[in-house]
Amino acid sequence: MTVRPARELHPGAWWIWALGMAAAASVLTNPYLLLLEIAVVAFVVMLRRADHPWSRSFRIYVVLGVVIVTIRVGFRILVGGGVVVPGDTVLLSLPEIPLPHWVLGIHLLGPVTAASVLAGLYDGLRLATIVICVGAANSLANPKRLLKSLPPALYEIGSTLVVAVSVLPQLGASLRRVRRARELRGGVEGRVGWLRRIVVPVLEDALERSLALAAGMDARGYGRSGPAGQTQRRWTGVLMLAALVGIGAGSYGLLDQTAPRWMSAPMLAMGFVLAIAGLWSAGRRVTRTRYRPDRWHAEEIGVALAGVCVAGGIIGFVTAPLVRNPDVYGAPEVPAAALAIVLLGLLPALIAPRTYAIEAVTA
Repeated sequence: MTVRPARELHPGAWWIWALGMAAAASVLTNPYLLLLEIAVVAFVVMLRRADHPWSRSFRIYVVLGVVIVTIRVGFRILVGGGVVVPGDTVLLSLPEIPLPHWVLGIHLLGPVTAASVLAGLYDGLRLATIVICVGAANSLANPKRLLKSLPPALYEIGSTLVVAVSVLPQLGASLRRVRRARELRGGVEGRVGWLRRIVVPVLEDALERSLALAAGMDARGYGRSGPAGQTQRRWTGVLMLAALVGIGAGSYGLLDQTAPRWMSAPMLAMGFVLAIAGLWSAGRRVTRTRYRPDRWHAEEIGVALAGVCVAGGIIGFVTAPLVRNPDVYGAPEVPAAALAIVLLGLLPALIAPRTYAIEAVTA
């Protein structure tokens, strides 16, 4: 018996799935649907994450989500008191601190009601779900392969984005290495010793890895472009400017119901077409080769469609106000259709290939 790594999924498919889940969470404050989304994302991560340093960063994002919810509820308690609507349940009566007259409408402390706490909980849970979805993409997608799959025109910008989104996983990997080394050395020290032996080495290791990455990128010519004629540069600028105007006008036409129809979908489509043409023209200045480029297969398409279906289903079909944004004075409504749409996010756990496959090898 031997352990052989199976084909890893394209990182773009994981990011499309995660962004689709995050887009669905961005329009919801229903705690039941948001908690179900978190459970779905966590289940997929537990089953399909690989054994890489960045794959273990999902726990950090979950902790960050808990901190976000705690801070949001704490701010509701700190500045959301002072006003009690008839029918509210007062959970805690805190002394209100008087403020100057120029800060009217803001109450520091005061009575804490159940409605204000639930409102902070719902808002914080929505932001926490979005953060956890992004953390799932960071845990499942290989950032190096993601950088390799970017279009040539976005290669330099993509390098910056990949470094930015991989900072937290690298800090987690540095923390694990430092803690493992500290356990091997042994010894018991106080808080000052813990700070000196944990925090400082983690920051130093992260800084050294960032400097090494920057030096490696500079040695490989990142940020440098090939020669281009004056005509090509002008055409690229004209295409990108026209794309920006088209996307702006199309977005305005979609948001303003009184705008002419030709300003909505046609202008938006024209803007995207011009943007693709501009990116293609700009990418001609960047000359680079790809070793064994990643291909999209049926599994990648299925994973990406799962995220798109969840986002489209929640945004397009779950339109009831009390389902999306429930009232804090009553129990949230959870229709079966909304639950089924969120559960579509589990499809990657079924169709994505396993990271490792065990096969028998005959002599």
